[in-house]
Amino acid sequence: MRESSERIKKRRAIVLTALAGVLWGTSFPAIKIGLNYVDAYMFVFLRFFLASIIMLFVVLVKVGGRFEFEKRRVIWFLGIANGVAYLLQYVGMNSTSASKSSLLVNLSAIWVAILSVLILKERLGTKRALGIFFGILGVFLMTTNLSFQTLGQGAIIGDLLVLLSGVVWAFFTVYNKQLVSSTRDIIQPITLILFVTLLPLIPSLYFSTSSPFQLPIEAWVAIAYTAIFCWVIPYYLWSEALKSISAVSSTIILLTEVIVSLAVSSIMLPDTFTLISGIGAFSIIVAIVFAS
Repeated sequence: MRESSERIKKRRAIVLTALAGVLWGTSFPAIKIGLNYVDAYMFVFLRFFLASIIMLFVVLVKVGGRFEFEKRRVIWFLGIANGVAYLLQYVGMNSTSASKSSLLVNLSAIWVAILSVLILKERLGTKRALGIFFGILGVFLMTTNLSFQTLGQGAIIGDLLVLLSGVVWAFFTVYNKQLVSSTRDIIQPITLILFVTLLPLIPSLYFSTSSPFQLPIEAWVAIAYTAIFCWVIPYYLWSEALKSISAVSSTIILLTEVIVSLAVSSIMLPDTFTLISGIGAFSIIVAIVFAS
């Protein structure tokens, strides 16, 4: 009976993680469209500012604004790490290609596997190792389309910044696993993490050329969409799922966002879905099967 209950929890966690990956996958085309109307620094700040206000409202309605939480150091770390990772990615993408950025960021699956063994004492195992291999292979095929010219684009500093953002998110994933595993109600920690995320983003506004009072409606639609459907909802789903599956399995399943990103981009943006992309998508599905 207990084994059956654990299986149900794990299957639910897999579904929630995949759904989070689907929502996060739509963020890439949404951000690409939004950046036509607002610069990256103002975009990322307003995105998380709006997400913070929404979560604060949820807490006020649910518990009357009474914050009761432990793991304060972990919350501070997660918030700062999240803000820094987004800054690294946005700044790095100014001087490197989007496809290469996606590849470098999703290398976090490797870093999560290493950190999970060292910090969480998780056992990697053959299936998860195969999942990482097929996952990275799929991401490589989908983002490069075997056109190796894309790997030579961009400055090395931009590449390193985007790569570093993936490393920071690996630490974020591992310590978020620790947090949710010991927290019954994750709504309050999520809210606090969002507000702490704003701290490293505020100084970056110095480099912004956009004014929040002069943004067109298209910019606010992109900001609101990425705040609600590409952070608040998927982060909650992902954190709930992390209670029942390992950090490594979660990271591999989240590679669904690469498939969704390319599929949506091929419809809304001048991107193409090729045979190589299809093979890459199939490789990611194989990786998810191994991980789950």
